[in-house]
Amino acid sequence: MIEVFKSAWALLLGMLLLMVGNGLQGSLMGVRGGIEGFSTFELSLITSAYFIGFLGGSRLAPTFIQRVGHVRVFAALGSVISAVLILYPAIADPWAWMVLRVIFGFAISGVYVTAESWLNNSASNETRGQALSLYMIVQMAGIVAAQGLLNVADPAGYILFVIPSVLVSIAFAPILLSVSPTPSFGATRQMSFRALFKVSPLAVVGMLLLGSVFSAQFGMSAVYGSEAGLSVAQISIFVSSIFIGALVLQYPIGWISDRVDRRMLILVVSALAAGAALVAFLFDSNFTVLLACAFVIGGMTNPLYALLIAYTNDYLEPEDMAGASGGLLFINGLGAIGGPIITGWLMTTIGPKGFWLIILATMAATTLYAAYRMTQRPSAYSDEEDYDAVSYAPVGMGSTAVMVEAAQEYYVETAEEMAEAAEEDTDGGTK
Repeated sequence: MIEVFKSAWALLLGMLLLMVGNGLQGSLMGVRGGIEGFSTFELSLITSAYFIGFLGGSRLAPTFIQRVGHVRVFAALGSVISAVLILYPAIADPWAWMVLRVIFGFAISGVYVTAESWLNNSASNETRGQALSLYMIVQMAGIVAAQGLLNVADPAGYILFVIPSVLVSIAFAPILLSVSPTPSFGATRQMSFRALFKVSPLAVVGMLLLGSVFSAQFGMSAVYGSEAGLSVAQISIFVSSIFIGALVLQYPIGWISDRVDRRMLILVVSALAAGAALVAFLFDSNFTVLLACAFVIGGMTNPLYALLIAYTNDYLEPEDMAGASGGLLFINGLGAIGGPIITGWLMTTIGPKGFWLIILATMAATTLYAAYRMTQRPSAYSDEEDYDAVSYAPVGMGSTAVMVEAAQEYYVETAEEMAEAAEEDTDGGTK
């Protein structure tokens, strides 16, 4: 991993700054929106607008890159991001913010696609797994660091909008100065939803529900904190707890995933997240309980994204995996668009507790559906030795199709290596 860091440190630094800038503006929207007097439902629409733009950007950015190249797309979208961040406090209107959030989501997604393709291009078959792990750490570390910046200035002023604009602008320098060859870029054919559902109904349903949970975590957690009466410092700690949990528990769950029936692990992880949401729903007046529940929910739901992809791969041929991941990513994006709207409606109807109710409902539904699916199809593993033929690749819900497909490449390469090793052991034993 050290060698990977040495070869890609500038690129990773640029991505870290991008994540800090995006993470800060994500939380700042909820806090500043409350100061401006926006309703909870208006803030939920603003959050949903970001994911509309993000999904659109992830679909269209490859086309732009093929037409004009990585560098031009990266520079153009980066300029748009910096401009939008400055415009937020200048136009304190919910409808204007919705438009700006669509533009921001589109631009940041395109920037991620471009930077992630460079990062993937810098990794070899032997180092791709390590590159994925480093990128996961950078993603989570950037979002956590961003929450600390909420406390350096008054959210009612301009400084907290200037900081992410500057960070995003600075992020371009190490990325553009460090990359040399421009990677080739080809769009992957997406598997149809019908075919994907036939392969894995659990993954399709789970991804749709999980998208709403992720958008609640990323976009509505600060809104919840503001509505619940938390101070800015408490909000920053609360949001940080979610992503610290995601970082700490990603790898233990991934390790377990390669050694047990993934459906059972999906069931257990979803049940633990639902249980933590129930505890937070009942005891939300205790800040320590909130932090513990946020840690558990973040630690369970974020690895679930990669877990569902790995589970789908158990039923696919290697040549179909990239197309399947594209379909799952799109389904997750649809859930992310609808999640904030439902969350905002619930919080408007029953108060801040609605934030926990949506997580409780979606994770409980995932748990029940996983239990049901276990009665409908036998396990993908005929015996305990089959667990050695699969592999879990770390990838976060904030990644674009580029990193998801890189994870699929890692999955295929690892599976082929394991199969070859098993065949060599068998041949050796018969000689």
